[in-house]
Amino acid sequence: MNKVSEDNQQLVSRRRFLHTSGLGFGGIALAHLMHNELFAETKPSLNLLPRKPHFKPRARAVIQLMQNGGPSQMDLFDPKPELQKRSGQSHTEKVETFQPGSEGNVLLGSPFKFAPRGQSGIELSDVIPHTASIVDDICLVRSMYTEHNNHTEALVMLQTCKIFPGRPSMGAWISYGLGTENQNLPSYVVLRDPAGYGTSAAELWENGWLPSLYRGTEFSSKGSPVLDLNPALPIDKKSRYDQLNFLEKINKEHSQSYPHNKELETRIQNYELAARMQLAAGEILDNSKESQATKELYGLDIPETAGYGMRLLLARRLVEAGVRYVQVFPPTRTSSQPWDSHRHTKDEIEAIAARTDLPGAGLINDLKGRGLLDSVIVMWCGEFGRLPVSQGGMGRDHNRNAFSLWLAGGGFKKGFVYGATDEFGYRATDNRVSVPDLQATILHQMGIDHKKLVYLHHGRDETPTDYPVTGAKVINEILDRKSYG
Repeated sequence: MNKVSEDNQQLVSRRRFLHTSGLGFGGIALAHLMHNELFAETKPSLNLLPRKPHFKPRARAVIQLMQNGGPSQMDLFDPKPELQKRSGQSHTEKVETFQPGSEGNVLLGSPFKFAPRGQSGIELSDVIPHTASIVDDICLVRSMYTEHNNHTEALVMLQTCKIFPGRPSMGAWISYGLGTENQNLPSYVVLRDPAGYGTSAAELWENGWLPSLYRGTEFSSKGSPVLDLNPALPIDKKSRYDQLNFLEKINKEHSQSYPHNKELETRIQNYELAARMQLAAGEILDNSKESQATKELYGLDIPETAGYGMRLLLARRLVEAGVRYVQVFPPTRTSSQPWDSHRHTKDEIEAIAARTDLPGAGLINDLKGRGLLDSVIVMWCGEFGRLPVSQGGMGRDHNRNAFSLWLAGGGFKKGFVYGATDEFGYRATDNRVSVPDLQATILHQMGIDHKKLVYLHHGRDETPTDYPVTGAKVINEILDRKSYG
């Protein structure tokens, strides 16, 4: 607490007045004032300066490899011999929803072969050979489940722990709680396919009711790194410097007239960040000094993988430079949800895996080779899984009851499988992991207690996982305690 001052003494006098007000309404007002004062002392300031975590973190940054569309668990990560054996037969359990073409409830075996990979012997599909090459570095969770079967709701759920838009994404919470290590770059950067947005677009990196300073900032892997960052007409450095200094001066004068206007303060902070980014962004995103061997790791020499590989290489450069959270989206040239395999499971999965598998493994190998993987979490995830029954004969419909994802680095166990689904892969059964559980665990690795990071919104202390409503918990079983030292 701050030392007592004349202002504090006046505040005490006000409190006494409120306590003695009639009918107890003074006490209610006092409780509200004291809550706001306490919250003001504990919540992060409105800036991106580095902030102390709740406890010693295991990781300092996150790269989220978002896989829009719902990757099929039983075709990639979760082998089901019984499903293969009974392919073409009726499913013994009626699934909860049928879209046109899946009403027959007929089991569909995987068109891909599974085999043990790496020293860990984890079984993976042959459609992701490059992921198989890094299997000893990943923690595979086979028992995820979520709350909705539609893309938009499930995508929003994955980022915010609720199916309804309007809440802050995990990247925004991490920015709010920890700030950034590089004041010349945003704390939260989004790298999407320049060809177009994926399903739900910017809803997946919103700040919700947190100040917009913590919203994801879009960087482009093609052309100008940040839209509208530089003047349309060239200006010499001295003139630009004088302009920015003058703008900073009048902004400060204006803000002094409105000291409690958070939107104004956020806008000024964003302008100042943009000014600093003019110098830093171009240098950070210039990969011309990368070795040919590094570029080949990401598949930049292969047209099919070059676009996605470039985004992953930029993600590495950004976390290397101190950015806290980088969200990378898959190729969307042919579909806004490229893992959505409704029509033909084999063809559709082969097409997207061919564009993403090599670069994803390249990112892990590059981070590992540079000594960054221990302190950076890489999360490969979609919004839900697929059904074990066929749709239209060869495709699969959405399934919220089970999906798989993997995590690497940042203190997660290596070459490890957690959880299980039923014999057909329809429902998570053992060691079930909810989306809020996943977020609580990632935040924990960043040094954040998901129950204690709060933001007062409409009179309620909001938390990233909406605990205790969701009952979110840290999944300690997937954490490598030995790596903490």
